[in-house]
Amino acid sequence: MSILSSRRKFFTAAAAGSAAVLGAPIVKAQTAPITFRFQSTWPAKDIFHEYALDYAKKVNDMAEGQLKIEVLPAGAVVPAFNLLDAVSAGTLDGGHGVLAYWYGKNTAVALWGSGPSFGMDANMLLSWHEYGGGKELLVEIQKAMNVNVVSLMYGPMPTQPFGWFKKPISKIEDVKGVKFRTVGLAIDMYTAMGAAVNALPGGEIVPALDRGLLDGAEFNNASSDLLLGFPDVSKVCMLQSFHQSAEQFEILFNKAKYDALPKHLKSVLAVASQAASADMSWKAIDRYSKDYEVLQKDKGVKFYKTPDAILQRQLQIWDQMIAKRSAENPLFKKVLDSQKAFAERAGKWSGDTNVNFRMAYNHFFAPKKG
Repeated sequence: MSILSSRRKFFTAAAAGSAAVLGAPIVKAQTAPITFRFQSTWPAKDIFHEYALDYAKKVNDMAEGQLKIEVLPAGAVVPAFNLLDAVSAGTLDGGHGVLAYWYGKNTAVALWGSGPSFGMDANMLLSWHEYGGGKELLVEIQKAMNVNVVSLMYGPMPTQPFGWFKKPISKIEDVKGVKFRTVGLAIDMYTAMGAAVNALPGGEIVPALDRGLLDGAEFNNASSDLLLGFPDVSKVCMLQSFHQSAEQFEILFNKAKYDALPKHLKSVLAVASQAASADMSWKAIDRYSKDYEVLQKDKGVKFYKTPDAILQRQLQIWDQMIAKRSAENPLFKKVLDSQKAFAERAGKWSGDTNVNFRMAYNHFFAPKKG
């Protein structure tokens, strides 16, 4: 056989072999997804738990089988207020709550949700967190708290009501002696107004009101308050307050579990939180406004605006509180100084730039005179 003939046979066989390989189905190695067991600090029926599920779905969809978050309601593994310790210890891989719940470990964390935030709304407070130094300060505080977690802040909340009561609150004296539920630095504020405060998780508030263990309480919004059963035990809600006028949610992860993730899955967690932040704020407008109507029309709830004199008193109390807490905790003062510097600049821009939307609303919807 000639050399040329041998070469032809070799290349023919090689080509046939290549065709067979290329024509064969490609089998991908199937690996089990990384699973994160999450618990929220909210009852299963609350819209806040729904927000936790919304975040998990975004992560699961984007991760395409490589990472899966399974969300459990409050109490499924640990009580709501034990979530941070459980995630830090690795009993849970992550969770969904608010920073104010960890107020007992370091008062500085409550500044991500309690008080008037120097006139910033919740979205501006998130802007401070992302771009004004808040993110770095939170890491510093968590090191001081000795917790092994990574936090993503998202989901700007509308201003929370002053509270649900047995009768309208017309003056500051009406708060004195009231057995009241709130959390975070708001405990200090309501205590200074004369209330006897008890910090209960969301799912325990209405049963306590029903049994007379509480005379009044605040939680968060029309949808949560409706689902938790507030209108079954109270028909009076006072709107507008500076105790929690700007707050957001916290998604937290066990740091060791988070650090072990590949870079692209860490990016999925971060991008999903940003997407969920926008989605949550849009959903809140739709759902809260619908349930605000239900509370009035179907449940017979009467809403009243908190008197300006009480709002002004809240600001005065806040001045006293932050002076005291700053003297006790250098990290508290550090957060305040950072927020104040950001708010002075951003608040001026916002106030000068944004039109008064209430004027337009009244033009189109307020009853016409004459």
